[in-house]
Formats: sequence, C-alpha cells, structure tokens
Amino acid sequence: MSEITRVRGHARGRNSGSAANGFAWAVATSQVATDDLYEQTHSTLARIDAILARMNTDRTRAVTATVYITDITQKQQMDRAWCEWVGDDPAHWPQRACVEAALHENDLVEVVLMVAL
Repeated sequence: MSEITRVRGHARGRNSGSAANGFAWAVATSQVATDDLYEQTHSTLARIDAILARMNTDRTRAVTATVYITDITQKQQMDRAWCEWVGDDPAHWPQRACVEAALHENDLVEVVLMVAL
C-alpha cells in the first residue's frame, strides 16, 4: 500500500494537498482580499506553487486542472494570470477546464491541480 503525503489546509476536515501513487493534488483560493479576478488568480496560483513545493513537485509536472470562477464573463482576466503562470512551453501545459461556480464569501477563483510526481 502506498504512503499518502498530506499538506495541511486552513479549514477543519480537509487538506490543501495530497500525494500518493505517483501523483499529487493541490487546491487553493486567494489570500488577497480584492474584487480583481486577475489578482486573485495570481495569488491562488502562488499558493498552488507553495503546496506543490511541500510535496516535492512543481507546476511543470501538471497533468490536469480545474479552475472555478464566479463570473465566466471575466474569464479573460483569469486566463491572463494562468498563461503567465504556466509559461510558454506547451510541454508544461496541463489539460484544463474552467467552470463558473458559486464560491465561498469573497473568493472569485479556486484552482484544483493534479501533477505527476
């Protein structure tokens, strides 16, 4: 049986990251209190980087991502931050879906990422 590594989250009952069987998963929202989707996405992706680092991996190993945003008409703002984050090398781009969803309080974006270890 494979060992499971967990990265503690801020909320009771769930973690920000888990790794097992050659894969790791991370989830994050922004730590920046702003109504700007670009800024929140930038902050969220920085948190994803930190979670992945704690599991000894990084964004270049990303396989799949789901991005939840509260207003799909603002998707271009999220896309701008996302494209800056993933960089120019298509070999590092994960498969990604973007979905409009109701999120907690002032959160405008939530990202769930799966990476290979």
